[in-house]
Amino acid sequence: MAEIIIENAVKRFGKFVAIDNVSLTIHDQEFVVLLGPSGCGKTTLLRAVAGLGMLDSGRITIDGKDITYLPPRERNISMVFQNYAIFPHMKVFDNIAFGLKMRKASKAETDDRVMNAAKLLHIEGMLDRYPSQMSGGQRQRIAVARAIAVNTTVLLMDEPLSNLDALLRLEMRAELKSLLSKLGVTTIYVTHDQIEAMSMGDRIAVMRSGKLLQVDSPMQLYDQPANLFVGSFIGNPPMNFMTGQVQYANGKPTIRLGDFALDPPVDLHAALRPYDGKVIDVGIRAENIETLSESAPNALPVTVQVVEPLGSQNLLTVKLGGDTIKVSTHPDFPVSAGGTVWLRIPPAKIRLLDRDSGDSITTASATEKQLA
Repeated sequence: MAEIIIENAVKRFGKFVAIDNVSLTIHDQEFVVLLGPSGCGKTTLLRAVAGLGMLDSGRITIDGKDITYLPPRERNISMVFQNYAIFPHMKVFDNIAFGLKMRKASKAETDDRVMNAAKLLHIEGMLDRYPSQMSGGQRQRIAVARAIAVNTTVLLMDEPLSNLDALLRLEMRAELKSLLSKLGVTTIYVTHDQIEAMSMGDRIAVMRSGKLLQVDSPMQLYDQPANLFVGSFIGNPPMNFMTGQVQYANGKPTIRLGDFALDPPVDLHAALRPYDGKVIDVGIRAENIETLSESAPNALPVTVQVVEPLGSQNLLTVKLGGDTIKVSTHPDFPVSAGGTVWLRIPPAKIRLLDRDSGDSITTASATEKQLA
């Protein structure tokens, strides 16, 4: 068992708050990704779990044991760094065995664990080489092999693939995910790459300015962002956000998008009552907008500004009212820049957000307003 609980963590550097009252639970054998832009606090939080940077306040436990102020060697964790952190003067075998030797493991145990780790990473035939004789991808495999050889129950990874080229990153992503699933270790993985996070994590914790904004499964984050930042950070292209005005008539709301009237989902009618006459943000993914080549009921004509052929799809840039949005179409869809297409927006696929706070408007937010 290796459940990690972070409670009310705070870390400051002078007046700068790097971690702002963060609480997060990583379940036993779970793969959690800390995701966010540079400077959001994700690496600082990881280093606090590793013991490489102490918190100013808060608590971290592993399996109920308070490790907040323990030195790294007493935490029973392994870590893989962004820059590999392997020793150039040591051969591959000695690099992988380094942690085991520090723990004074026997020669037989060291040999066995090094070989097993090397086989898992497909570098068992390179144990007699020096790192300088190996590629970047092979060096990264050494770093991962060294981390898993010590057989800890917690693995921390700080942007381990960021120094690899795009094709190798794609290959290593799949290998790492498969490997960690087999090992059954509890993993915290830091990255700023949202595609990496989406493809690898059981859950993703999105951070910004030291705060934890949303912790959810990849598809829940993608489909139901808690706020505007999460919706704009997750996905390529990001979620479209349009300006809408809520209007109530005969007890039912509509949302005006320029000259177009959109009926919101029925379960949000109560949540929209406080917004009558107000402007909100209307979010929708590019692939959820239906594109038609001719006029149809409930379809809005727009002029195509740019067409980007991407192989698996064409990405259109169009103007809807005062907003510029992206629309995904099939690569065979007949369209050209300057042409007209008709858009149909499915009400079930829209996400409504408060213009002032940026928070998602949900059935839960309606209940909170009633209780306030």
